[in-house]
Amino acid sequence: MFLFACLIVRVAQFLHTRGPVAAALSYQILKSGTSAGANYEEADDGSSPKDKLAKRRIVLRELKETRWRLRIVRACGFLLPAQDSVINESDELVRIIATVIRNSDSAGGESK
Repeated sequence: MFLFACLIVRVAQFLHTRGPVAAALSYQILKSGTSAGANYEEADDGSSPKDKLAKRRIVLRELKETRWRLRIVRACGFLLPAQDSVINESDELVRIIATVIRNSDSAGGESK
């Protein structure tokens, strides 16, 4: 998650070179992309298994928002084909966190 957040920072910096619309979208990507990791860190200190699960669900929402916005800037041509790996990484993180949540749900709130 930390490396993904660093990647998102670099993407946001790149988007600032692509014009005012891309720059405006970069702030939203920066916020959700770095928030996911921060929320995951916070989930580790959840006050209960239920609290941890709720925080992990927030992580998933933030990752999905990031992925959505990355797909938009890519489809609009603000990101280059060479940067598709960022979108692929967001896809992978969504799948990983969804699995963690699913496993936590099946274990009654405890992660396996």
